[in-house]
Formats: sequence, structure tokens, C-alpha cells
Amino acid sequence: MNINELWPELAWIKDNELREATIKTWEQALERSVLSADDLQRIPFTLLAGPDLKVSFMAHKRCVVHVAQESALKMIDFFGEELPIDLDVVIAGAILADVGKLLEYELDKDGNSFQGTYGKYLRHPFSGVSLAESCGVPPEVCHIIAAHAGEGNLIKRSTEAYIVHHADFMTFLPFKSRLEI
Repeated sequence: MNINELWPELAWIKDNELREATIKTWEQALERSVLSADDLQRIPFTLLAGPDLKVSFMAHKRCVVHVAQESALKMIDFFGEELPIDLDVVIAGAILADVGKLLEYELDKDGNSFQGTYGKYLRHPFSGVSLAESCGVPPEVCHIIAAHAGEGNLIKRSTEAYIVHHADFMTFLPFKSRLEI
């Protein structure tokens, strides 16, 4: 499976250089990972929601990209030039936000994912930025990777980073902690 098949949303990135750097980052991550593209279609998207989670890594990640894009488009419609938003940066940032998990996760003998030694030392925002920078991803997108998770609560986020952060957490937190009536 090539990266464009894994991520059809890459076609939404209009800037060719940014699209190619995003693809190259995913290619490098898959080369360095014990996970395959097929594994990403089956392993749970988080290790924090319990063993019964059936939502795959790719289902969650693609949802984040769609929610982020739609949110950015609505914000552009309503706020216009009062709040400039670079849609390509939002989309690339959403596609790359969890790329570092490919280095963080390992598989046990039954094919179940767990946080490996590398991931215990370097969480995915750090490894993701390292991968992306080495592939020529620009700083405004690397900022989203760095700031999308809890680590980002310690810095000022760009508008695009806020969009991806909230898209990620609104599609994660209900699995982790929700009111059930």
C-alpha cells in the first residue's frame, strides 16, 4: 500500500512541496517502524482507552483530518481575514500529528500494540517533529505536531495548531472519558 492509498486526504494539500514532504515523512516512519500500513488499519488508535477499543489508528486519524478541515473551512467562512488560516498547514498537520506513534508503538507476539521502549523515552510529538523536520516539513506544520497533544498546553499554539488539537481531542476524549446515561 502506498502512502496516497493510506491517506487519500493528501490530495487536499494544494502545495506540492508540502504534500511531498508529508508523504516522505510517512514513508520514513513506516520504514523505521515495526508497524505496517495494514497494522494501522487494525490496531487501536490509542493505548489509553482500554483493551476493548475497536476504532483503528487510521479511522481515528482520518477522522481528525476531516474534522480539522471542516472546522477550518467554517472558521474561514465566518471569520475571513480577521483570523487567517492556512488550510494546507491544517491538513498536513492533522495528517502528521501522530506519525511519531509509528516509532512509539511495538507489537507483541499476538499482534497487539503497546508502547515500546523508544516510546517510553520519546512520546510521539517529539519523534514526529524529528521525522518531519528530516523530511523538509516546514516549521508551521512541525509546530502542529509538537503542540497537538498535552505537551502543547505549555506553549502558545498557532490557529492551525488549535484546530488540529481540538479535532484530535474531540475524537479521542469521548472514548476515554464520557458521561454515559
